[in-house]
Amino acid sequence: MTQPDSYDVIILGAGPVGENVADRARTAGLTVAIVERELAGGECSYWACVPSKALLRSVLALADARRTAGAREAVTAPIDAAAVLKRRDYFVGDWDDAGQRDWIGSIGADLIRGHGRLDGPRRVVVTTGDNATVTLTARHAVVISTGTGAALPDLPGIAEARPWTNREATAATSVPNRLAVVGAGGVGVEMATAWQGLGSRVTMLVRGSGLLPKMEPFVGDYVARGLAEAGVEVRTGVSITALHRPDPNGPVRLDLSDGGDLVVDEVLFATGRSPATADIGLDTVGLTPGNWLDVDDTCRVRAVDDGWLYACGDVNHRALLTHQGKYQARITGDAIGARAAGRLLDTEPWGAYAATADHHAVPQAFFTDPEAAAVGLTAAQAEQAGHRVHVVDVEIGDAVSGATLHSDGYRGRARMVVDADQQYLLGVTFVGPGVVEMLHAATIAVAGQVPIGRLWHAVPCFPTVSEVWLRLLEAYRDSGPA
Repeated sequence: MTQPDSYDVIILGAGPVGENVADRARTAGLTVAIVERELAGGECSYWACVPSKALLRSVLALADARRTAGAREAVTAPIDAAAVLKRRDYFVGDWDDAGQRDWIGSIGADLIRGHGRLDGPRRVVVTTGDNATVTLTARHAVVISTGTGAALPDLPGIAEARPWTNREATAATSVPNRLAVVGAGGVGVEMATAWQGLGSRVTMLVRGSGLLPKMEPFVGDYVARGLAEAGVEVRTGVSITALHRPDPNGPVRLDLSDGGDLVVDEVLFATGRSPATADIGLDTVGLTPGNWLDVDDTCRVRAVDDGWLYACGDVNHRALLTHQGKYQARITGDAIGARAAGRLLDTEPWGAYAATADHHAVPQAFFTDPEAAAVGLTAAQAEQAGHRVHVVDVEIGDAVSGATLHSDGYRGRARMVVDADQQYLLGVTFVGPGVVEMLHAATIAVAGQVPIGRLWHAVPCFPTVSEVWLRLLEAYRDSGPA
């Protein structure tokens, strides 16, 4: 069948974000081409969210069992790392994207394999695997959803050291005896949790003073204590100054800022992300290659005339989280369809075509031990934004019957940040075993700006950990907010 040379919508990047744009645009009756140079399904499906959680689930399940009398005594063998890696391979389809490819076809979109680049307004040139080129024209929109790549620091010896990034950390086929994890964010803490649990001796090197610095400070304290109890050495206030790996198959020596050194078998850099926009032709439409793309709440790129260029997901730097990118993608696909049909769009805050949650209600969850979950603003962020806030904290293990039943010696904390004038939630944070499954209730409360008075009527089941909501409301009432 001959490939069309024009489509209503052309999407660069077939990760979860691009796929969701395609789905919504097809639902609107538009023709869609989606261009991908690697695997359909993208970073999340093969080298990030899915494989990392597959690795972590077995580690966390074992940790939960060991915290519970009766189950604890039944755990008589170490974790089967080979079985965990095999399970991970299953969830990534052995890095074969046939299922994702077939899904794209099933919605009526065309998947074009190759490296897509802009070539002026509404034009995309695709270089295919055999170095042929295909030129495509978009009638309504081009959407950039190319995501990000790992950002590595410029350090002496880093190329020769061949460090792990998230890709190697989630795709490794064997367990290193010694692993250094550099970085205090989500990738760092999750991979330290996973590989320590699988049998590595893990050392975390953290330049700052704590873990998960973008969350409430107490979260990092709980996670650091959990990692230490699992056997991870967490070293704060230290960074790498140089790397040495004279034998490509030998260990890596890390020179440290405190004057010492560390010898490991692998080193993982989890030190941030950079936009995958360096080689997609941004210069042909007046934009700077390699930059993040500034967008409005329908994800239109602000700096491009005529409103035909959109950017969804990590490349717009609004919230580097898969679920938030998919949220943007749904809104973008619907907005493109509405504009193509000549309909007026409700782009007011919380309107059907505005990604308002990016500003007020971004949920994030980290599958560490204990788990960490938050939505909305921290107390410090709320104050910086000019809100008059009232903060209440509850120690989950002390206050909630469901927590004591969940595991022996349950330790965790919940925080509620309330707008003292408007009387609704600005942010909620949990840390503790199993808390990530409570996050969506908090997300609904924050995104819906549910009044505190109405939350009293949302009755949590007994005896579940979610009774922490009742304890938070009681603490708020008893603390006498102004």
